[in-house]
Amino acid sequence: MSENSNEEKLSFKEQILRDLERLKKEANEVEQTDDLFSTLAKSSEATSEKKEPSISEEELIAKSVAAVDQLIDNAPTVPERPVLVEEVPEEAAEEVQEEISEAVQEEVVESSQSIPEKEENNSIPTRVSVSYRAFDTVPEKETVNLASHKEELTSQEATEEADLPRRSRRETVKPAKKKKKSRLKGFLVTVLVLLILFGAGGFFGLRYAESALQPVDPNSKQYMTVQIPDGSNAQEIGSTLEKSGVIKNGLIFTLYVKYKNYNELKSGYYNLQKSMSVEDIIKELQKGGTPEPQEVTLANLTIPEGYTLEQIAQSVGQLQGDFKESLTAEAFLAKVQDETFIAQEVAKYPNLLESLPTKDSGVRYRLEGYLFPATYTIKENTTVESLIDEMLAAMNKNLSSHYATIKEKNLTVNELLTIASLVEKEGAKTEDRKLIAGVFYNRLNLGMPLQSNIAILYAEGKLGQNISLADDAAIDTSIDSPYNDYTKVGLMPGPVDSPSLDAIESSINQTKSDYLYFVANVQDGKVYYATTREEHDRNVQEHINSKLHQSNSTN
Repeated sequence: MSENSNEEKLSFKEQILRDLERLKKEANEVEQTDDLFSTLAKSSEATSEKKEPSISEEELIAKSVAAVDQLIDNAPTVPERPVLVEEVPEEAAEEVQEEISEAVQEEVVESSQSIPEKEENNSIPTRVSVSYRAFDTVPEKETVNLASHKEELTSQEATEEADLPRRSRRETVKPAKKKKKSRLKGFLVTVLVLLILFGAGGFFGLRYAESALQPVDPNSKQYMTVQIPDGSNAQEIGSTLEKSGVIKNGLIFTLYVKYKNYNELKSGYYNLQKSMSVEDIIKELQKGGTPEPQEVTLANLTIPEGYTLEQIAQSVGQLQGDFKESLTAEAFLAKVQDETFIAQEVAKYPNLLESLPTKDSGVRYRLEGYLFPATYTIKENTTVESLIDEMLAAMNKNLSSHYATIKEKNLTVNELLTIASLVEKEGAKTEDRKLIAGVFYNRLNLGMPLQSNIAILYAEGKLGQNISLADDAAIDTSIDSPYNDYTKVGLMPGPVDSPSLDAIESSINQTKSDYLYFVANVQDGKVYYATTREEHDRNVQEHINSKLHQSNSTN
């Protein structure tokens, strides 16, 4: 293996030590070949032994250091090679400095042990060619000025140490590639964090929007009156609803309306609940509000025409809702028989109730027929008493324009309503109702019993039920009841149902005729009239009895 290859494998420190060893060998060779130098040396040594005292260790070390410094100064120099911070890491520079310092210290120690005292008389300068590889970028066998390099490193170290601590310098001085990687890493981390934040924000935002569309309080039964002004847009409506407490977020409401393309939201007053969803509220806004605030409607009660009082009570008992007072059939029937309440109503509606039948008149219910059939709204503050009062008020209102006419006919309100209650059930059409009312007036004027099956069915408790032709033909006309208009002349003690306004007006404005008889087919409602008993019997046989034998119907 060549010398150059061996040098490549030696470290910088080993190269320095090798060169110093060469220096020692050359010095020994000079001592052996130069007799004069040897003689002078011996003479000097002998003289010094006789005349001078022994040299102390401190002086010997000082002289050795001076000799090494002279040796370094006389060493060949090489051109300085600029080293960039990016090419030479600071750790490498420090390593070089440490290796040089260690080499110098070791050489000083060795020189102090091996160089004799006569070395001070050796004035022959010695130059040693030193070659080394500090880094891959330094060419092989370049000559380095050790003193210059040492001074450069020392100066550089002093400057750097004055500026920054060693740890700081190691952290701040880094290769460009590492800086770029660090920046790229930071950018990627930032992007990742933003994506996570956006994703989390979108998820929680969606959940919040879904929650905002749900009712504020699903269990709430309270109503809130909300006014939507004219010309309000979706944003203004959302803000109004949020302030009223019926929705959670006005902005979500606005976005939802625009997303669903709801464009027909109307102004007015609305009764809304916290238990309503946004979709439910929008449906109400599409219907339109009222010009003025209205009481909250909890339910609607519809009383059909011709209902008996007991049937009305059953309808009330079927109402569902959170009412101020329990609305039951039993409570309703109890109230319509409460004499204190009746006296109160008589005083309140004198025109309507002045002819009300007395308790001992034989009527089943004193207020039977006086409750007007219509649809009533049940509100939060509705009670049984207030509901009955509202029905009486409706009847009073519908009769108010007829009170004078009733008196002109020499009739009482109770008599008119009694006739109208029969007319309501006997005829379905207005024309028939007027003719039937005329027949009743003709029979009353002649002192004849009315002979209406409707009164008998009421006495039997069957009125309001589905009655077949057979049932109608088989009624008990001999029943002992104040309502038996077959055995008693004149009118019953009171109405048997709540007549409609049409039946009432037909009874006031009856059609005058000579008819004294009529028979109605309860199945098809067709009515057949007669002036004589014989004609009437033929109508009954032809239109009622014959059909009974043909169909044997029992419905």
